[in-house]
Amino acid sequence: MPRFKIPEITVERLSIYLRAIKKFHHEEILSSQRLAELVGTSDGQVRKDLAYFGEFGVPGQGYKVGKLKGEISHILGLDREQRIALVGVGKLGSALLAYPGFKSEEFKIKAAFDNDPSKVGRTWQGVTIQDVKKIPQVISREKIDLGIITTPVPAAQQVANKLIEGGVKGILNFAPTRIVVPDHVKLRNVDLAIQLEGLSYFLTQVGP
Repeated sequence: MPRFKIPEITVERLSIYLRAIKKFHHEEILSSQRLAELVGTSDGQVRKDLAYFGEFGVPGQGYKVGKLKGEISHILGLDREQRIALVGVGKLGSALLAYPGFKSEEFKIKAAFDNDPSKVGRTWQGVTIQDVKKIPQVISREKIDLGIITTPVPAAQQVANKLIEGGVKGILNFAPTRIVVPDHVKLRNVDLAIQLEGLSYFLTQVGP
């Protein structure tokens, strides 16, 4: 892996490239121009993004799909199981538990937590819901690196603290509030309201 910092937008594009090439056969050769057309960018951008991580192409031809798929999967950490804990089994949390993407080989929700006594002990989508008080112990025992927060706003920071105490390295936060994490923990916020407000602004600018 490179020693210098990679732009986050480059990492996001790697995921898009991987989705595109999964549609092709293992032995096919895909040019940077063809890959760029598939994902809506330029062939120069494709070459620049991939060059951060090494030389994967066949000179004068392009990229062998199987090799490129394996390299990107390794870069993104998808060649090993990513163990996830979800906190907050309300409507959004329940929907995420049922999301097929978390039943793939790469991502597995290994634990779910809630503070509602009526939910604790129940099993949903094959995952038993546990009390939030057990978060640090379960995270440590199950060697979970990623946490998802879908709690109400008042509980989000406390939940993040418990996840970090247990040893998670990354948090995906759906609670519409700012939470603070130490430098060694990667935080991604998903605020659906902000996204909708941005679309609403656009609609007001283009008119009826």
